[in-house]
Amino acid sequence: MTGKSWIYASVLLALTGVSAPLQVVAGSLTTVPVRSTNDAVGFVADGVVEAVRQTGVAAQISGAIVDLPVKAGDAVKAGQVLVRMDARAANQEVKASRAQVDAARASLVVAQKDYERQKQLFTKNYISQAQLDRAESQFQTASAQANAQIAQAGALQTQSGFYVLAAPYAGVISDVPVMLGDMAMPGRLLMTVYDPVAMRVTATVPQERVAEIAAEQKVIVEIPGMPASQRLIPANKVTVLPMVDAATHTVQIRLELPQKIAGLSPGMFARVSLKSKSVSSDANRLYVPVKSVFRRAELSAVYVVNAQGKPILRQVKLGPVTGSEQEILSGVSAGEQVAADPLAAARIAASR
Repeated sequence: MTGKSWIYASVLLALTGVSAPLQVVAGSLTTVPVRSTNDAVGFVADGVVEAVRQTGVAAQISGAIVDLPVKAGDAVKAGQVLVRMDARAANQEVKASRAQVDAARASLVVAQKDYERQKQLFTKNYISQAQLDRAESQFQTASAQANAQIAQAGALQTQSGFYVLAAPYAGVISDVPVMLGDMAMPGRLLMTVYDPVAMRVTATVPQERVAEIAAEQKVIVEIPGMPASQRLIPANKVTVLPMVDAATHTVQIRLELPQKIAGLSPGMFARVSLKSKSVSSDANRLYVPVKSVFRRAELSAVYVVNAQGKPILRQVKLGPVTGSEQEILSGVSAGEQVAADPLAAARIAASR
């Protein structure tokens, strides 16, 4: 047994909780061949989980934060208050503007009555046309001033509502980068909210592989961070974005996921297996049983049994899972024998 293989075997035994090597005869070790097939040629792309609706909540005006009733991880309803800012000065301006509106309306009433009286006097030839025109002009001026004051009061009333920020839709708070007492400025991000109902995966694909993507295909998205029973998620739709990154020469694709998947969060790593439109006869995919693959942290490996029956630990790069089989992207060759039980193989390797 080589030094590197002995180290891998020791690590495997330590991680699996085996305190001392057990004597297992090589003949009792069950092996399976690495299966090769070209039934579905494709490629694997790495991606990330995103929320279809994710909103950064920012202020439109300046003000000190006086109430912050939510925190990261909280579920909120549509219209629920997220942030309150100090609006005392704005409220005083609204009151002053309302008083000015009342004064303008009173002046308008006086000007209207005076205009009506002047019209009656003009019909009796008691005043000249110039006096009547002057009264009409004063009435129109008072009316315009009253309308201006009403509009200004409405603008101030609307602006006073900017001091309270509410949730745009029902969702989950993912980040709150501010604290109580901080100064909110126009455009400054105060918190981020996303809708957990609709999620998608965005992956990056080399531009030369975009033409090979079959649009109407059933794609299985693997989320390694999810529990084993929820790790494989079928995508509803594949969309290729019509934009190529000039720096990396890659194209983004979006895969819509089913709604309401518990435990799925934006930012999680995803692995996408895509099939090509055409199948090449000389391109094979390699598969081994899922149970023959050992996974611990960043280590993914299988035990390859050589012609002498000696199990050798070999690190592999994994592809997607199909049924009870695990695709191997690199690390083994077609026809090689791998141990069906990696724990038994580890005991044999450690005992030599």
